[in-house]
Amino acid sequence: MFEKVNPCHPDKVADRIAGAIVDLCYTKCKDPKVACEVLIGHGECTLQIETSERLTAEELEAIVHRIAGEDIVVRALIVPQDVHLADNQKGGVKCGDNGIFKGCAPTHEQKLLTAIAASIYDRHPSDGKYIIQGKGRLADPVFDVTVCQSHLSREQEPELREHLKKAYGIHLPTINPLGEWTGGPNTDSGATNRKLGSDMGDGVTGGGLHGKDLSKADVSVNIWCYLESIRTGHQVSASCSIGDETVNGIPYKDIVEQARLYIHTLGGFEKFAEWGLLRPLACRAGCQPPSGTGRWHSASADWRSPTCSSMAAATTWPSGARRTTWCM
Repeated sequence: MFEKVNPCHPDKVADRIAGAIVDLCYTKCKDPKVACEVLIGHGECTLQIETSERLTAEELEAIVHRIAGEDIVVRALIVPQDVHLADNQKGGVKCGDNGIFKGCAPTHEQKLLTAIAASIYDRHPSDGKYIIQGKGRLADPVFDVTVCQSHLSREQEPELREHLKKAYGIHLPTINPLGEWTGGPNTDSGATNRKLGSDMGDGVTGGGLHGKDLSKADVSVNIWCYLESIRTGHQVSASCSIGDETVNGIPYKDIVEQARLYIHTLGGFEKFAEWGLLRPLACRAGCQPPSGTGRWHSASADWRSPTCSSMAAATTWPSGARRTTWCM
């Protein structure tokens, strides 16, 4: 049993904004200190940011408006990082917080739903949530899939059903049980780190993945445990206390550098926030409000599908090629 949400879900919108703020801090310093929380919904976005870097209102508004819409009112509180937390990092890279962690390689069920979610998002880049539950024999599993996809008309459902049948062998998906619906943060508020199940699968953490720099164990150790679980094929657990210089016998600075490479490979913290650790290998679609509307979705009949060039530009797809593949 597993749930996956796409990058247009309100909670993922908040995660993406938080990730973009961390990306901004890394343009100002190689090793910034930052932790931020984002609450967004109904035309407003509230940011709480603790950081060692100087951030301007114009920079923060530009991030929120790019991701969530031009008419969003942005309220930001920016304070310096606590002096004791800052002193902890002097003289070397040490754990920036306490934490417990369990990394688990994705199951077949989780891989399948992640691929399904990305393929639907490729066709319908708006707020969506997807659920899968396996049953039957291990050698011949059957999967029940529920698709809750905003702005999917009843006329579009047959094409989606045919796609799920041909591409993934899902013959009887449940699609929008309550009928057509409008999603996004104008319908439902979003907040950072509320979709860790979608991001981590069977992984466990005491904190959140998003809105923090690499010195925070919630980011780096979670990434390390996840990658180690894939490499070894076994569950990987760890714990640490603030100020620790090693985790599971490994220098913390090495864990941070591995996480840095992983984030860099994805394209930054905002990209990491789109799908979390359980992510599709390729997905062309992006999600952004239509220019000038300041809204994610309009209930009017002339609503236009949101588009985003940033993700599309990352990959060139041959005509007619299947654009979504497996996940890590």
